[in-house]
Amino acid sequence: MKTKLRRSGAKIMASLIVLLGSLSYIMILAVINGLVGFIAAMGVTVAGATGVAKALGVLGLCAEIPLAWGAIIGIAVGCGVVRGGLRYLEQYSNHYIAFKLLAVLRDKIFGALRVLCPAKLESKQKGSIIAMITSDIETLEVFYAHTISPICIAVLVSLAVFLFVGFVSSWYLALVALAGFIVIGIVVPLISSRALKESGVNYRREFGGFNSYFLDSIKGIKDIVLNNAEKDRESEVNRRSDILLKETKKMKNGITKSSAATELMVTLFIAISLIVGILLVHFEMLDLGRMLIGVVTIFGSFGPVLAVSALPGNLTQTFASGDRVLNLLEEKPAVTPVKNGKTFDYENLNVKDLSFAYEDNIPVLKDVCMHAKKGEIIGIVGESGCGKSTFLKLLLRFWEKDKGEIDYNGIDVDKIDSDNLLDNVTMVSQTTYLFDESIEDNLRIAKPDATQEEIERACKMASVHDFIMSLPDGYKTQVGAMGDNLSAGEKQRIGLARAFLKGSQLILLDEPTSNVDSINEGMILKSLAEQKSKKSIILVSHRESTMAIADRIYKVENGVMTEGR
Repeated sequence: MKTKLRRSGAKIMASLIVLLGSLSYIMILAVINGLVGFIAAMGVTVAGATGVAKALGVLGLCAEIPLAWGAIIGIAVGCGVVRGGLRYLEQYSNHYIAFKLLAVLRDKIFGALRVLCPAKLESKQKGSIIAMITSDIETLEVFYAHTISPICIAVLVSLAVFLFVGFVSSWYLALVALAGFIVIGIVVPLISSRALKESGVNYRREFGGFNSYFLDSIKGIKDIVLNNAEKDRESEVNRRSDILLKETKKMKNGITKSSAATELMVTLFIAISLIVGILLVHFEMLDLGRMLIGVVTIFGSFGPVLAVSALPGNLTQTFASGDRVLNLLEEKPAVTPVKNGKTFDYENLNVKDLSFAYEDNIPVLKDVCMHAKKGEIIGIVGESGCGKSTFLKLLLRFWEKDKGEIDYNGIDVDKIDSDNLLDNVTMVSQTTYLFDESIEDNLRIAKPDATQEEIERACKMASVHDFIMSLPDGYKTQVGAMGDNLSAGEKQRIGLARAFLKGSQLILLDEPTSNVDSINEGMILKSLAEQKSKKSIILVSHRESTMAIADRIYKVENGVMTEGR
């Protein structure tokens, strides 16, 4: 399958350059350092050519130069030292910009993911996101450190050489040099870039897909083994790896062809400049000394344009990576966070005529009505897929409701400040994610300044304190990557403890005891019943035993919610 960029390469480059912002002055400094550095490098070459012409005793410009041998050697050495120092400053400036911007980009990507979560993030491949944060960002480092300034330097150096050769040597040689710069620095890269664009985009796509599939395989390795599916999984990994290798070879082959074409053009224009120089001397249109300086200057001036001609291989990946990153940064969230909106301290919730459908326009909820107030436990029951979890997400404004009202203390949810809403309302889902940190650190996500006493109290309410204390390091025990050191029930209880620790006035519980044994369920339900005098609890569950603590129960069927006892 072919993948196309949503933007042209020029627009991608322009958008990435705009991100420089206040760092642009450092980029200008890098370009100046590079320009002067290349001029100094050519100064070494010109000084050498002058010395050769002086040694040969040819007439012309070189005979007019009142420089001693020591001065010529001193100029050559001085130019070499200056070139080295300025080259260092150029690279330092470029990498400073690159690493600063990469930090900014990672921050922007995380912020974008936060805004897209959970509505649009659920549909994105996690492997592709990881590839974006790592590989794509690193690819952009090459753009900022080794693309922008080389292009600017190549343009300025080419102009400087054109003028120098024209005034000092011959305008015929200057035009040959200009033609070479245009062909090597513009024509060849453009042709190569067009040829490599598709392969670069396909490579990034396959790389992201492979990462996603491999990550899923690692996360599900236990189920793969239990179901004896190792061979099928291995076969698919190998198939995807072969496709990725094929795209890599295609891209590398294109880069090799581009490099060969560039080298051919350089050799051709060096030969043409030499032939033109000899003809000019032969027809006495130019003396030998001036010819030597002009030709040697041209010989040593292709470095900047060669750097540009090597860019298409990198640019194909830069365009693909930049397009992916910019698409994410510019993607509109399903719900726009409310900043500086209305605030409230939860007392009651009223839902009236609420309807919702996902992008497929198939109704999930239809004209739902319900109410809750502090001091109540509300139960919601229904078959799997009937819209119970969706309803809870709408209460948190994770999705935009299609019709109807969701009011907290009489304030429409769409007008409430998003941070204030999440302070008042928290949700515990069926699956609790635990970070690869200590249990205590995982709990403090809910309340960073919580005391140890508050943490332990929350864990006792969730019936997980005794379990934590049985671990070798207690609350300091490391959870392990993706929480693999804990069972589903243990993670679920830690998730409940988080909710208790946060202290929100409205707690939404989506199957909170589905992975918990009956003894621990009883203890958790007892804690919930004790908490209802201080807050509201909306409880979604299949278990009849769980619904025993509910003051009122709503049943959801075919998207319609009706109140029972």
